[in-house]
Amino acid sequence: MRKHLTSTRTVALACATAALLTGTVSASTAADGSGTAADRADRAANPAATATAAPVTPVASVSNTQGTSRKGPAASVKGKGRIHFTLRPKDTIRFEVDAVAVPYGKPLPGLPTGMPTDGEGTLRYSHYNPDTGETGWAVADIDCVSTGGKTATVTAIIRETNVERVGKRVGISFQQGERGAPARLGFSWGVVNVDGGTDADGQVGGTGTCQAPAPFSRVTEGGYRIRHAEIPPIPTTATTARP
Repeated sequence: MRKHLTSTRTVALACATAALLTGTVSASTAADGSGTAADRADRAANPAATATAAPVTPVASVSNTQGTSRKGPAASVKGKGRIHFTLRPKDTIRFEVDAVAVPYGKPLPGLPTGMPTDGEGTLRYSHYNPDTGETGWAVADIDCVSTGGKTATVTAIIRETNVERVGKRVGISFQQGERGAPARLGFSWGVVNVDGGTDADGQVGGTGTCQAPAPFSRVTEGGYRIRHAEIPPIPTTATTARP
C-alpha cells in the first residue's frame, strides 16, 4: 500500500485512493451490535472497534515551561461519524476524534516554547471495503489542533494500525454541522498531497503539523463538536539582569 503514497500519476488517483483507504482507517466508532451488515462486518473484522478512546478533558488553564499560562477553555474537537466518500460510495468509513489544544505545551529543539497549536488526544479511523470484506484501521496520537469558528484541523501520528506505517502523520479537517447542514470531514491521503515533499522517513507526500485539506466529505451518521479558541500569544521568557 505504501507504493500508492509515492505515486505522482493523478490518472491512477481513484484506484490508489481505494487501496489506500482500504488499508488506513481506525477503530470503528460503533459499540453495539446494531447497524448495517457492513457495520457489523466492520466490527467483526476489527475487534478494536468497540474500544472507547480515553477521555480528553479540556483544561481551564494551560501552562508552559516559560512560566506563563492562558486562562479559559482550550480549543477542542470531539465526536465520531461515518462519511460518504464519493470515490468509494459503498464503503463504510468512520472517524472518531477526541482532541484538545495544549498551547506551547510541547517544547522542540530550537523552539523551547513549543507551538500555539500543540495538541493531545486520540484519533481513530476505520474503512470497510465490501468488495474484499476487509477492514483497515489505525489509531493515532494528536499532535496539533487548530480551530476557526466551527471548523478545525488536527494532525496525529499513527501509533497502531493493521495496514499503515506506524509513525506516519495524518491530517484531518472537521466542520461542525449547523442549521440543518451536515457535518463535514476531509483527510490528507488519497486525494491531496501527491506532491507534498517527503516526511521524516523519506516518504513522498509528507504532512506537516495541522495541515489538512478542506472538509470535502459529508458526514452521514454522527457528527463533531468544535470549541474554538483564539491562538494565545507567545509566552514571555524571564530575563536575568546582567551584573
